[in-house]
Order: sequence, then C-alpha cells, then structure tokens
Amino acid sequence: MAGIFRAAFVAVRQTRRALMVAGALAIAAISACTTGSVLSLEPAVDVGSQTSAVPNYAGPKYAGMQSLVPSNPYMTAAYPRMDEPMAPTEQMPASEIDCRKELKRLGAVYTDLAPIREGQCGIDYPVKVSAIGSIQMKPAATLTCDMAATFAGWTKNELVPSARWRYFSGVKTIRQGSSYSCRRIAGEGVLSEHGKGNALDIMSIELSNGNDIDVRKPGLFAFRTRGFLNTVRADGCQYFTTVLGPGYNYDHRNHFHFDIKNRKNGYRACR
Repeated sequence: MAGIFRAAFVAVRQTRRALMVAGALAIAAISACTTGSVLSLEPAVDVGSQTSAVPNYAGPKYAGMQSLVPSNPYMTAAYPRMDEPMAPTEQMPASEIDCRKELKRLGAVYTDLAPIREGQCGIDYPVKVSAIGSIQMKPAATLTCDMAATFAGWTKNELVPSARWRYFSGVKTIRQGSSYSCRRIAGEGVLSEHGKGNALDIMSIELSNGNDIDVRKPGLFAFRTRGFLNTVRADGCQYFTTVLGPGYNYDHRNHFHFDIKNRKNGYRACR
C-alpha cells in the first residue's frame, strides 16, 4: 500500500513540474514574439559584407571624410562640422515644403540648416531634429527631410506603441550614434547613405519609467527586451529600405542602422 501512495506522489510531483516548465516556455514565447524576421533579408538582396556603419579608411579619394574608430560610431577622428542656419532668402522646392509639413504633423522639433556641400557628400536642404514630440533626440540628428520624416513616423507608429505594450511606459530619449557623416561604405568605394543624410544609427532607447534599453543583443533570459528590440527592428522594414543591427555582423553589434537607400525594384535589406 505504501508503494502505491509513493508512486502516486511521484507522479503528481512530476506533473506539477512539467506544467511549470510549459508555463515558463509559453511566457517566453509570448514575450519574444515579433512581427517579422530579422534573421533573413526581406527580400533577398546583396548588401555586402561591410556596411556604412563603421568606415575604417579615409584616403585621398575621399578627402574630408570622417574616419570613425572601428565599431564605435560615437568616436570620430575628424573635427566636428559646424552647423549653419538656413539663410532667410533660401528658396525650397515644393517637395521640401510638403515634407516639412509632414514633420510638423508628426510632432518633430527641427531646425532648417544651410545646404551642406563636402565634395561628393552633402544635403541640399538639411534639417536638424532635436525631438519627436516629447521624445528627445540626443544628440540632435542632421538628416534629409525625407529621412527625418520616415524616422519620425517609425518612432510614433512603432517604437512608442511597442514600448507601451512591453513596458507600460512612454519613450523619453533616443540616443543616436551617427546621422549625417561624410564617409564611404566600409571596405567599398561607395558613398555611404550617411554621407547623403539618409541614414541614422540608434544606440539606445531610454524609457519614461527609467529603463535604458541598449540595442546590443540582450542576454539569453532577457525575453521582454529581446521581444521589444526584435519587434521595433522588424517593423522598421516597413519604413526604411535598410535595417541592420546586432546579429548581422560584428560592426553592427551595438546599434541599429536605418537608411532609405533607393535600390532597384524596391528591394529592402532587413537583417
């Protein structure tokens, strides 16, 4: 009789343990779900083994270009470029005027700058974005108006709702490592989208509740952080033509690279 009770007790304990494991796996799956894959190119397109995130050379052919410390967009070997405000007499085309109306509709806080011309690099009608609604951009990002509007749309429609869903919090600050920067794609002889003002590197996102979410690949059990980063990164493919980040290659291990590069047949590189 004692053997029967002992066997029943063991069976109950094993069943309880199995239910606990299943519950934990279910929570992990829900927390880490995404709306798209960030492990494959969507659609397939060759973007090269190196990208614009971390250039490692500036020779005579690219005189005046910034040379960044490898894998650290924050550190530049060149002197910072001084921003000049747009001249009151500067006339903008209708497309630029319409774009700025869209920026205002999205709540972007920006300043119009004078045209930037640095050899083959530059922006005809740059804007310097310091905030999107109540969200601070640190440091302020110098971009084309199209890139600024695209990023503002992604921030408002994807980043903010995802933060509220995952963390029950708003977004306080977006920290960027590189906006406009006159440089080439690392390892190639092609002008980077940063050199056109069409690219932005995001390093971290600070939430209103005090959480500071580093873009670097989270730990194995950081289910909520991984789910949040995977979601906003995958949904970025609906806005940007290039989305690269941790897991793509070593140079992108600590930031998201977003750009609006114009490719043939509308291809998007999302990885």
